[in-house]
Amino acid sequence: MIVLLLALFSGIILFEVLGLVKKKMWRELVVFSVYMSLGASLSILEVLGIDVPNPGKGIEALLKPLTELLK
Repeated sequence: MIVLLLALFSGIILFEVLGLVKKKMWRELVVFSVYMSLGASLSILEVLGIDVPNPGKGIEALLKPLTELLK
């Protein structure tokens, strides 16, 4: 399963990066690389069965005091 996942991400990267380099869109290439790295990492962790923390709970913990003040 991991091999299939890596092949899929490699295909997407190859297809997208070639266009970005040809158009000299360097900033977009950096942002694309960051998001693809994050997505690939989270996908691999999910396939391996490793629990990934839910970012919604962290956001909720940060915003809960603010919502209490607004009530």
